[in-house]
Amino acid sequence: MNAVIPYASAEPAPRADDGALRATGPWRVTAADPALEPLAETLRTLLSPHLPGRLLPAGSDESGSHTLALALDDEPSAPASTTVGVAPDGGAHPADEAYRLRVTADGVRCLARTAEGVFRAATSALQLIATAGENGALPFQELTDAPRYAWRGLMLDPARSFLTPDELRRLIDLAALYKLNVLHLHLTDNEGWRIELPGIPSLTETITDGPAREFYTVAEFRSLQEYAARRFVTVVPEIDLPGHCRTLREAVPGLAEAPAPAGLRERFPFIPPLDLTDGATRASVARLLAEVCDLTAGPFVHIGGDEAFGATAESFAASVHELRAIVREFGKRPVGWQESSRAGVEPRDIVQHWVDVAMMDLPDTEEELVGRPELVAAGRSLDFIKALKKFFAPTDHDLERAVEAGGRVLLSPQSHLYLDRPYAAEFAPPEQAEAAGRLGFGNYRPLGVQHAAAWDPTAYAIPDACVGGVEATVFAEEFKGFDDVTVLLLPRLASVAEAAWCGRAPQWPEYRERLAHHGRLWNQRDLAYFASTEVPWFE
Repeated sequence: MNAVIPYASAEPAPRADDGALRATGPWRVTAADPALEPLAETLRTLLSPHLPGRLLPAGSDESGSHTLALALDDEPSAPASTTVGVAPDGGAHPADEAYRLRVTADGVRCLARTAEGVFRAATSALQLIATAGENGALPFQELTDAPRYAWRGLMLDPARSFLTPDELRRLIDLAALYKLNVLHLHLTDNEGWRIELPGIPSLTETITDGPAREFYTVAEFRSLQEYAARRFVTVVPEIDLPGHCRTLREAVPGLAEAPAPAGLRERFPFIPPLDLTDGATRASVARLLAEVCDLTAGPFVHIGGDEAFGATAESFAASVHELRAIVREFGKRPVGWQESSRAGVEPRDIVQHWVDVAMMDLPDTEEELVGRPELVAAGRSLDFIKALKKFFAPTDHDLERAVEAGGRVLLSPQSHLYLDRPYAAEFAPPEQAEAAGRLGFGNYRPLGVQHAAAWDPTAYAIPDACVGGVEATVFAEEFKGFDDVTVLLLPRLASVAEAAWCGRAPQWPEYRERLAHHGRLWNQRDLAYFASTEVPWFE
């Protein structure tokens, strides 16, 4: 088989009855257990773009139709679970997502011990159907599968470039189809505050109501979480503090400034991070985090904690300590970017590893800088780059610090999993040359799809007991619309999802052939993607 991404952590078992099921003709979704009927309805919704006019309504039994059959099975013959990481639903152990999928002349049968496992099987079936082509066929086969990492996430950035609720729902569907189970929303930053908190109306009252309103109301945020949950996706909101706080400062005047390192104000302009050791400031932040925690259906709230430029190390650590304490006080489990490890780490703390100085891939000399046109175009001087390296120097020890303390590490390395990296112009088809030159963060070296697909999650030598999971990110400094988001995500998100599910990087020669079929799936869902010339795309 060459069309499933993630494919499987186990190869399909050989079958004596070689043959194929034609993907053409009508399909129906059936649930053997009444408890699976809501899942069947969700799958009908997900399948509808891929079977236009060919998906039968619930209860139909049209002669000659193929069946996508959903069933619970105490013995699905799935591989022994080796899943590691933090359970996104907050359970003490990762969910049982193991499944068995069987393709026969009658259709596709999805078996698992849990509804979540059945859903994972069904998304594999959906990929098979969607990528088979008009006259394609699904080879008869049986495969068993289970994930390596429990937390498989995608971070989106509506704070900088707003995504409407409908756009978020489309991206939740995409994540679910690739077996991702966490949607991390970067809701606040210097550029915007995107969640309504009724107790602090000043946070959103300056953002126009009506068609141009660019924040999520309480009702919209709750509805998004319910939508995601039906697809076994947990929403994790991020309120990024103590830095990245300009919009909060504008909405709530008088918040205390963190003590700054000596001489910094004279050298560089910056927005002062918060000082949460100040009682009034802590009380204001506790009030807003109480509302966020109350609105959050899942067990996690992300506190940010990155790039607090302009705070002393002592002030930063004290503020992170207070942010964690507040979130725990309101019944949620805090997640923080890797810098939060400098406030100390406890075994239940989750730190998101994203950077070290080597990973930043920055020049050391003027000659090297001249060879990096993307940095020159972004106005980066060698003095600025040297200051940047100095500021980020402590990141070289964050991962080690977290692991030694027994914390949980969520892998989001900038080198491969930051999907706002520009695409290399050499891989752009002519019709996408403009997008390749415009999209992506200017500090990153432009690279291709093969680079992202080469990421190996085992390269960090993190003990299983300290693994949190895997999460791709796409920050959104300068987007012109929804298509910009999906072009940066696709096709690279597929390889991240495969590595997160299988626990290893795919083999590029075989993977690119499988990936080539997925342009069909994205076209059927009306999702723009980067048609890199590295991949022999199918029409």
